[in-house]
Amino acid sequence: MFAHQLELLAPARTADIGIEAINHGADAVYIGGPGFGARSSADNPVQDIARLVRHAHRFHSRIFVTLNTILRDDELESARKLVRQLYDAGVDALIIQDMGLLELDLPPIQLHASTQTDIRTPDKARFLQDAGLSQLVLARELTLPKIAAIRQALSADLPANTEPALLEFFVHGALCVAYSGQCFISHAHTGRSANRGDCSQACRLPYQVLDEKGRFVAHDKHVLSMKDNNQSANMEALIDAGIRSFKIEGRYKDMGYVKNITAHYRTLLDDILTRRPELAAASSGHCRYTFTPDPNQNFNREFTDYFVQGRQQDIGAFDSPKNPGQPIGWVTHVTSGQGHGKDYFELETTDAATVLQNGDGLCYHDLQKELVGLQTNRVEALPPAEKGQATQRWRVYPKDPLSSLKDLRKGREINRNRSMDWVRTLDKKSADRRIGVWMTLSDIGTDQLVLSLTDAEGHTAQASTKHALSLAHDATQALARTIDQLGRLGDTVFEALDVKVSLSQPWFVPASVLNALRRDATDALEASRLKACTRLPRAVPRTPPTPYPEDSLTYLANVFNHKARDFYARHGVKVIAAAYESNEETGDVSLMITKHCVRYSLSLCPKQAKGVTGVQGTVKAEPLTLVNGKDTLTLRFDCKPCEMHVVGKIRPTVLASTPASPLKFYRTRPTPMQA
Repeated sequence: MFAHQLELLAPARTADIGIEAINHGADAVYIGGPGFGARSSADNPVQDIARLVRHAHRFHSRIFVTLNTILRDDELESARKLVRQLYDAGVDALIIQDMGLLELDLPPIQLHASTQTDIRTPDKARFLQDAGLSQLVLARELTLPKIAAIRQALSADLPANTEPALLEFFVHGALCVAYSGQCFISHAHTGRSANRGDCSQACRLPYQVLDEKGRFVAHDKHVLSMKDNNQSANMEALIDAGIRSFKIEGRYKDMGYVKNITAHYRTLLDDILTRRPELAAASSGHCRYTFTPDPNQNFNREFTDYFVQGRQQDIGAFDSPKNPGQPIGWVTHVTSGQGHGKDYFELETTDAATVLQNGDGLCYHDLQKELVGLQTNRVEALPPAEKGQATQRWRVYPKDPLSSLKDLRKGREINRNRSMDWVRTLDKKSADRRIGVWMTLSDIGTDQLVLSLTDAEGHTAQASTKHALSLAHDATQALARTIDQLGRLGDTVFEALDVKVSLSQPWFVPASVLNALRRDATDALEASRLKACTRLPRAVPRTPPTPYPEDSLTYLANVFNHKARDFYARHGVKVIAAAYESNEETGDVSLMITKHCVRYSLSLCPKQAKGVTGVQGTVKAEPLTLVNGKDTLTLRFDCKPCEMHVVGKIRPTVLASTPASPLKFYRTRPTPMQA
């Protein structure tokens, strides 16, 4: 990929989902291999990934495999062997977190920095570039000016003939509230490490929020749960800041999500590319869809653009981590007590065009603002209450008895969070991706035909056939039939932009001859394109090794094997602590570091109070406490960088059930040897 190209990077839980991501416009797909990916239940056999690679390369799209957990010493050799298998399968790049991999004898496969590497500063980004990583996914918490500053740092003082690393940014999907790689709550409470792909998602739990005197600040609120990321309105600004790869979150997501969200961002990027000819797509082809992409149709916790445009107060999904859906109307009547399958309620839709289907998912908020969901078992359209009324009335028979649906009453607003009509649309073939070609048919003498193809990127191929030619009885009709027959490219990845028949005589050519010639020519063009789809180059680390920005590392650096320790030591780090997963940190430590601030979101930030008469000086950045069952966490606020630390300790049961770590890194600065 070149600096002027824009890459849409889509997720895939399986190879089949990855294929549909390509069909719906992805320039690249990231997918988990059979192990060591940071999504424990999204693994795929190497042979399935090879099948995905073959499909992707037809469009010059790329396949990246996530190998982004931290590794134990006893896992390094297995990881090395897996990398070789992935390289042999044609994988274009690995997405990694563990720097120990850079100390292994790997094939020359391109390496990308995972979100788990926590890239927030120009110094960190420049170091990873100098260490040999070609693409860096930046922290989701960065603003546009900070992204631009990183881009500038990567381009400064480069050796001759060296390209800066490309910048990647998450543009859609679920948000991890912590800086990626900086959350250890799951390991501390359950022994399941987020850095090893097994997060228990403590951030989505409800908490009691208490102040320093034990008074309730919030009750049963999901104060660590973020809304979902949506950068649709910021795409061009991100391009101008230096982002070149636009990443969609979702390796756990289903086929419908990947189809819809990939198509949505493909449409946005294509619009930008149309207006800005200095930019180009990173792969080939144009997509047509049987649906209009709409991010609101998929599971979401409502949307935020997070910190891209600066800190905002309304970024949290505090009331519920579930999908609230889109409002469609309100309840007009409830009939309960009729027995199972006979209870119903009636609702009036805001838009008369809204159509309900059996199996739709509906929801509403009860009096405590808790989200209550229901599935429609059967729906019936009712006549308008008044003649000429623009809204539509529906009778809904829910799957569950009305007695179980708390606070469902007349006047309650109803949302829809799953449309069966939408689901059925995306269950079918919903996109067609084609590469434009120009076709020219010519003749040599009276017994040979040649079909030449040129695609939109300039790749060429041709095929010829021997066939005794005879003049057509109707030249006009023969020409039309020939053009039509050659243009039938339905079983290929190509579409005809133009078919030119350049024959010396108005020959009659049988359809069977034209079909065979077309097949041979398109096969040859596919082979030509595949030959041109060369390996992405592996970046060469800078020599001598660039010093790491710091000379000591705490558990926050996630060093979990001796090869990673050797890597940092080679780059000048003197003190290296083992990862939190080694269980050496048994006291209170920061289990999560986040840009999200509970005080700010609850309007308790001292900076918010500044200048407010009667308030200034009374609001202090004192700790808050989060309580969920027996778990207690302390919130501490570092106001200078505007960050929040969630502090706690590892459970004794986790210490008892987890094997002791064999790591013996330096915990204090070693004593210099005497001369």
